[in-house]
Amino acid sequence: MEWRQFVMDLESLNPDVVEKIFARNGAHSITFTDAGDQPVLEPAPGESPLWSETQITGLFSPGTDLRHLQDDLRQSLQLDHWPRHRIEDLADRVWEREWLKDLGPMKFGERLWICPNDTNAEDSEAVIMRLDPGLAFGTGTHPTTALCLDWLDSLSLSEATMLDYGCGSGVLAIAALKLGCKTATAMDIDPQAVTATLQNAKKNGVEAQLRVLDSADKVEAQFDVVVANILADPLIGLAASIAAHVGSGRILALSGILSEQVDAVLDAYRPWIDFDDPVLRTQGKQIWARLTGTRNQH
Repeated sequence: MEWRQFVMDLESLNPDVVEKIFARNGAHSITFTDAGDQPVLEPAPGESPLWSETQITGLFSPGTDLRHLQDDLRQSLQLDHWPRHRIEDLADRVWEREWLKDLGPMKFGERLWICPNDTNAEDSEAVIMRLDPGLAFGTGTHPTTALCLDWLDSLSLSEATMLDYGCGSGVLAIAALKLGCKTATAMDIDPQAVTATLQNAKKNGVEAQLRVLDSADKVEAQFDVVVANILADPLIGLAASIAAHVGSGRILALSGILSEQVDAVLDAYRPWIDFDDPVLRTQGKQIWARLTGTRNQH
């Protein structure tokens, strides 16, 4: 059974109006995607901004005559010309796993591997974490997550305690436990992140060592290792709170930071943290940074 997909550039069209037209013509799902490699990194609270070059995609039942959709778009929007568009027939499949079809085991540092369920690392010394697509962000494919995973792999974590602040899928906390941490705490205010972290912890057999929290107010202890892989603005705003959870002489890693934001983040944490040199990684047109340092004695 083949589903039908209609993909169209929005150009200057009103996205809300176009979305309503897709919906009334039977679209099962409607998504907006970046057509111009211009990511939206830090929207303000309550905002859902789109890209300057945006595509809309509607998924329709097999056999749908998309001429009705096209006629509705032409008439309702009074189109003088058609934006770039295409119609695709898609074979039915397990869509939530589709992105994994080209994803194999991924290595971080010297020992750590993230492997989808049906793959294995050809490495007898591998520390393997199982991860499938989940509800929340964080698979190791983004450079900010990879920077943190590389760093965790470089540490001696035996008997350490760890805090993953803004845990997403829980990948960093679970990796730390697999690498030898005694206990870890994962915190995220997104209920989907909490659910995904619990599922991934169980998949990896570390649920007994992991505490998952849904509020920063519930994080009370100090830790040997603290990692916050979020974004620059919240990192700056939460500097005092995050630094307070790093034990004296213990270590902190911050990521989710673009290279041009490094100085502002460093300034926010300098009252408490003595930093090493930033570590940078490039993806596309962005240069991302990881900042690591030690809690001072002040």
